[in-house]
Amino acid sequence: MKLKLLVVSFFTFFIVSAQETPAPKFGKGILNLKGQDSSWSMKIGARFQFLATSLMADGENPETSFLIRRARLKFDGFAVSPKLEYKLELGLSNRDMSGVSAFTGNTPLYVMDAVLKYNFYQNFELWVGQTKLPGNRERVISSANMQQVDRSILNARFNIDRDMGFQLRHHFTISDHFVVKEIFALSQGEGRNVVTGNLGGHQYTGRIELLPMGNFTGNSDYSGSDLKREQTPKLALGVSYDHNNNAVRERSNQGSYMVTDNGFYETNINTLFIDAMFKYKGFSLMAEYADRNAKDPIAKNSDGTATGDIVEVGKGLNLQSGYLFKNNWEVSGRYSTVELDKAITGVDPEKQYTLGLSKFIVGHSLKVQTDVSLIDVANRGDEVLYRLQFDIHF
Repeated sequence: MKLKLLVVSFFTFFIVSAQETPAPKFGKGILNLKGQDSSWSMKIGARFQFLATSLMADGENPETSFLIRRARLKFDGFAVSPKLEYKLELGLSNRDMSGVSAFTGNTPLYVMDAVLKYNFYQNFELWVGQTKLPGNRERVISSANMQQVDRSILNARFNIDRDMGFQLRHHFTISDHFVVKEIFALSQGEGRNVVTGNLGGHQYTGRIELLPMGNFTGNSDYSGSDLKREQTPKLALGVSYDHNNNAVRERSNQGSYMVTDNGFYETNINTLFIDAMFKYKGFSLMAEYADRNAKDPIAKNSDGTATGDIVEVGKGLNLQSGYLFKNNWEVSGRYSTVELDKAITGVDPEKQYTLGLSKFIVGHSLKVQTDVSLIDVANRGDEVLYRLQFDIHF
């Protein structure tokens, strides 16, 4: 009921304001507001994705589905000073809100991002609140700006997503073009919208990025496809290391909680990410490697017996490339593989080969994307996944 009131209030406000304020250009927000004394600003945006899928396996009828994959409201701007920015993003689709549990107060997970960003000194920024951790590049790229219909199986298994806490960010240049960016994050370690407090230890994430050829146009090193058509080669190299001290979930701050006979199983979980992004005149290439290990990945009760929960330790690789033609059609390809430690997880290695086709009508703000994937899991018959997605972003 509260969500319905929020949505109704939002659109009522939009309709009234739109009668008085010229609307921005398509894709630049629904409404841009600014205080009369220039002490604050707010850009209001909305987007949704419609997804159709069909999964085909040998000797079986295809499984088809239609889904509102994502539906979001986004608010960002500054308060008091342009040096103090904020971002609030709400998820409204069933997939956005899924994950209800006692740990989230038995309520839907509406809040995606709620973060303040304070540029307190020169090139230093302090972020406070809930937002994406500086993990693998593919995860940090917005779901509105993906090159293919969805992210890879590497991301599905290893990403560290969002959490609540603090991030310190800094950047500097070595020469006229060589840019170095550093990020350190201290977070609660159990994911987004958790209300039960810290059950294990805390999570520490560090990331360094090297851009030897300078910044990408419009920060497009965190956007799929080369829509900016970089006129000079641009390269970004990144390394992230995440240490979740006394983690209580199976995938660091993601996955199921590891419950024991006297509380929660705790173990240190470490995740390494290495990634790269290259773009030049419509061509793009992204590569990622992930590796997760744990001090003791098998959850145990107080008497030493296994609970059945395990940490998903293993490694993954994702290679993705595309070429954007001058008519804004793009052909892309992806190879992804995930290999969990079978002796611990019992999970067979998986590979996916994906061929994608996209039509960017107004960049990422209005596009149609389709792809087909061959899913190869050891000791199991191959499957073919077909997907079609429409994306609109105001």
